[in-house]
Amino acid sequence: MAKFERHVFVCTNEREPGDARGCCKARGADAVAEAFKKQLYERGFKRVVRPNKAGCLDQCARGVVVVVYPEQVWYGGVRPEDVEEIISSHIVGGVPVARLVIPDAELTGIERSQ
Repeated sequence: MAKFERHVFVCTNEREPGDARGCCKARGADAVAEAFKKQLYERGFKRVVRPNKAGCLDQCARGVVVVVYPEQVWYGGVRPEDVEEIISSHIVGGVPVARLVIPDAELTGIERSQ
């Protein structure tokens, strides 16, 4: 079997109710993950682009968080209705959806060299 061209990681982490950071699961992560799985399959990307449920991606306040590799494009606030746009624009067209991108400078937990 050939390697996947891309991986789409969807944070489905769940935190305790009342956690100040919130969590992606409570914001609808399961529906986003299912939308990616269904729509990628329907568009013929089975075994080409792999949708993956992920644990915490350390961007809790930005949930639902999705990251696309190998491009390392991070998306925040993703809803099921955004999935088609991400697939059409980014996966098919190579252009990230700017309104959902988390800028590198705003990612938490990323060490930057000067």
